[in-house]
Amino acid sequence: MERFRSLRRVPFRDRSSAKDPREAGTKVAQGGRMSQSRMVAAPLPSARPAAARRRWGTLLVLGVLLLLIAGGALFLRSRRAQALGQTSAPGAAAASRPIPVVTSTVVARAIPIYLDGLGNAVPVSTVTVRSQVDGRLDRVLFEEGQAVHARDVIAQIDPRPFTIQLHQAQAALPRDTAQLENARVTLKRDQDLTKDSLITQQQLDDQQALVHQYEATLAVDRTQIESAQLQLDYASVRAPSDGVTGVRLLDPGNLVHASDPTGLVVITQLDPMGVVFSLPEDDLAQVNRALARGPLQVEVSSRDGSQPLGSGTLALVDNQINQATATAKLKATVPNPKRQLWPNQFVKVRLLIETREGALVLPSAAIQRGPQGTFVYVVAADQTAQVRQVDVALVQDNQAVIAKGLSEGEQVVVEGQSQLKPNAKVAPRAEGAGKTVPQEADTGAPHARRKKS
Repeated sequence: MERFRSLRRVPFRDRSSAKDPREAGTKVAQGGRMSQSRMVAAPLPSARPAAARRRWGTLLVLGVLLLLIAGGALFLRSRRAQALGQTSAPGAAAASRPIPVVTSTVVARAIPIYLDGLGNAVPVSTVTVRSQVDGRLDRVLFEEGQAVHARDVIAQIDPRPFTIQLHQAQAALPRDTAQLENARVTLKRDQDLTKDSLITQQQLDDQQALVHQYEATLAVDRTQIESAQLQLDYASVRAPSDGVTGVRLLDPGNLVHASDPTGLVVITQLDPMGVVFSLPEDDLAQVNRALARGPLQVEVSSRDGSQPLGSGTLALVDNQINQATATAKLKATVPNPKRQLWPNQFVKVRLLIETREGALVLPSAAIQRGPQGTFVYVVAADQTAQVRQVDVALVQDNQAVIAKGLSEGEQVVVEGQSQLKPNAKVAPRAEGAGKTVPQEADTGAPHARRKKS
């Protein structure tokens, strides 16, 4: 075993110095301790060159990678510089190219000023037709949904009891008339007898009282005739006003009474039609000033404003303001011959306050907003866009009324402002004066009013 260990340690010392294995083994055995210590302290002869080779290989790979990266960066830089050199001239030309815009002309014209509100159509009159006498309903003389006029007979109650009462009152009249005539003749005779002192004064006074009594009876008879005639007239139920009948509430054959809670039919007047709408309380003073100048026109349209339904006049302003909503209620009367308005229909109402003459008007799409306030781009004579600060009095129907900052005839940009800057060259394409274009600025909803601040 010791010999085997000595043989394994020989290559780590010096193979050339051992000529005979036995001798080598003996030398190893003799100086085993010193050789072992030398072997342990000395590193392996082949370990250092291998590690060095690995380090040099890693450094070489890293150097190649750095060279490749640097070469790629230089290549990209040269290509970019070449591309910039090739496009610098077209880029400068594009920067100086005019920007296409759409323009409109500032015009001076009369513009109507409206106040917009929402409301409901309400009938001018709604009447529940009831019987005024008791009796049997014989006939119904209307169709459901039929248009009727005032005083038209729409139902008939059995008239025979009322006819009998009339005949009785009429029969009593001639009887009482005859009695009155007889009393008057007797009175005349008694007056002659009293002159001759043939009868007492008391008898004459009694006859005079009897005449007055018959006169009163005759007056009662005439009143009873009128009452019976009225009851007979009530037996024919008439329409109290013009309108349209609703659903029939009673059929012929039913007994009706004047105290019945339900009537025969409901008649609603549709022409003219009332429209009740609300406006903010801040507009009430303006409305009252306009009313002082004369009647105000009202335009009514469908709730989305797309379909006109009629026009009329303002009838009244309510005498109080709703504190919960801070609004005032107004009512207009609108002719409705075609029945485009229907009771409880939700509508949009426009109240014409005034017509402003000579107002400077331009499309509201031209109005822009910035830190300095509202402004527009004005096309100068040298075809450049100039910023102009303006004061907007109001915006209505996509049209802006300018209070200050523009003059009639100037060209303003209404489309393409997002690409503009002050003094930029523009290529204008004119639109018709006052024509509405798609809005790019926030100008508010149609029909909105904006007062000058």
